Amino acid sequence: MKLFCVISVIAVLGYFGFLHMEIQESIRQQIPENADYLMILGARVKGSVPSLSLQYRIDKAAEYLSANKHTVVIVSGGKGPGEDISEAKAMQQGLIAQGIEEARIMMEDKSTTTHENIVFSKELIPDTATSGLIVSNDFHIYRAVEIAKKEGLDMKGLPAKTPKVSLLKSYTREYLAITKYYLTGLIGR
Repeated sequence: MKLFCVISVIAVLGYFGFLHMEIQESIRQQIPENADYLMILGARVKGSVPSLSLQYRIDKAAEYLSANKHTVVIVSGGKGPGEDISEAKAMQQGLIAQGIEEARIMMEDKSTTTHENIVFSKELIPDTATSGLIVSNDFHIYRAVEIAKKEGLDMKGLPAKTPKVSLLKSYTREYLAITKYYLTGLIGR
């Protein structure tokens, strides 16, 4: 029994190590210039104020959009409990406040999960677009890009930093979310 427990612990640690390597590899990819579009994935809004995680996503997208004037952006996220406005609206307001023209911003404000962010936003991608980037916090890029691939989109990640105060919680939740994604993918979801 003791040997089984030791082997189980080693297997779990090895698995989480593998996931961490996949996440780190996904955020180290070279970011192409002049992407046709960005897709910013939603995160919590406190009332009408973006959480720090969402603010980092807005800031990273605004930085890219300022340097790549022909790139359009899809802001994606619905309105959840404790949110006075949708996550998409908070992102739109944040981008406009940083000088991004409203005409470059498309809103998807119904989604409640990463999968829905991508599926619902896919409908807004311009017909002529061929290159896209997903903007999310670094811990989230790997899974988001994998979901996009499953939905027929060839996208790279544009990672925003993760707030230090939530690093452990964010990575732990993401390991579990990736595991769920793998398992539901294996059983035909």
